[in-house]
Amino acid sequence: MAFGTHQFIRTLSSTAVRNAAIKHITIIGGGQMGAGIAQVAAATGHSVVLVDTSDDILKKSIKGIEGSLKRIVKKKFADKPEAGEEFVQKILKNVSTSTDAASVVPGTDLVLEAIVENLKVKQGLFGSLDKVAPEHTIFASNTSSLPIADIASSTARLDRFGGLHFFNPVPLMKLVEVIQTPMTSQATFDALHDFSKALGKHPVSCKDTPGFIVNRLLVPYMMEAIRLHEKGHGSKEDIDVAMKLGAGYPMGPFELLDYVGLDTAKFIIDGWHDMDPENPLFNPSPMLNKLVEEGKFGKKTGEGFYKYK
Repeated sequence: MAFGTHQFIRTLSSTAVRNAAIKHITIIGGGQMGAGIAQVAAATGHSVVLVDTSDDILKKSIKGIEGSLKRIVKKKFADKPEAGEEFVQKILKNVSTSTDAASVVPGTDLVLEAIVENLKVKQGLFGSLDKVAPEHTIFASNTSSLPIADIASSTARLDRFGGLHFFNPVPLMKLVEVIQTPMTSQATFDALHDFSKALGKHPVSCKDTPGFIVNRLLVPYMMEAIRLHEKGHGSKEDIDVAMKLGAGYPMGPFELLDYVGLDTAKFIIDGWHDMDPENPLFNPSPMLNKLVEEGKFGKKTGEGFYKYK
C-alpha cells in the first residue's frame, strides 16, 4: 500500500510538472554564475527573481548584469544607442531581487541553486524551501561536482529534482548539462531539457555520476597535467603550449586551472577521492595542495601556477 501511495503521489506530481511550463524562475545565489543565468533567462522572456543574503550583493549582481548587457549593446546596437538602451531596460525589467527566498518560492516554477559547493549548505537550503514551494515547482542545482541525489535527499520531491549545470561565462557558453537522478521523473527531466533550449542553450543528457560529463573528463585531465609536471616530465609552460598547439585547446591545463580556481579544483578532486579512493584518477596532488595552503588560488588571488598583475 505504501509503495502504491508513493507511486500515485509521484504520478500526480509528474503530471503537474508536465502541464506547467517554466516561466518564473527563482535563482538562489547572486554570484557570477547566478547572475549569468539570471541574465540569460531574463533575456529570453522569463520572469526571474535573484536571491542572495544581502542587498549589497544583489546590487552588485544587477550592476554586473547591466554591464554585461551593455557590452552586447556595443556590438549589436553600435549605431542605435536608443535601441540599445531599450534592449537593456527591457531585459532588466524581467529581473527582481530578494533576500528572502521563502517569500518568493511559493510563486515560482523552478528554483535553481548556484551557491557555495557545500553539500550540507545546499541540503539545508532545499530542505527549508521544500516546505513552502508549490507541488509543481522543480528544484535544480548548478553544482559542478556534488551528487544531485545527495542534495535532493533533504527534500520530499525527489521526482521533481534534477541538475542544470551551466558553464562560465553563462551568456557566452552554449552548453548546459541536464542531470537526471534515478528518482528524477521523465516529466521533470523533459521540463529542464526544454527550459535549457528555451534559453538558447544546447542541453546534453547526463546521469548523476561524479562530474557529469565535462568535469568528469576535464578534472582528471588537469590533475594528470599536474602529475606530469610534479614528476619533472614537462614544464607547465611547455605542457600548456603542447595542449594548445597540439590538441587545439584554447587554454592549456595550467592556464585553465588558474582560471577555474585552484581551491575549486582541490575541492572537487578531494571530494571524488573520498567517494572513490581506489580510483587513481582521483588521487590528490601535493603540489596543488601546497599552492592552495599558501592562498594561491589562481587569477582571483593574483597567483596560482602563474602570476598575474
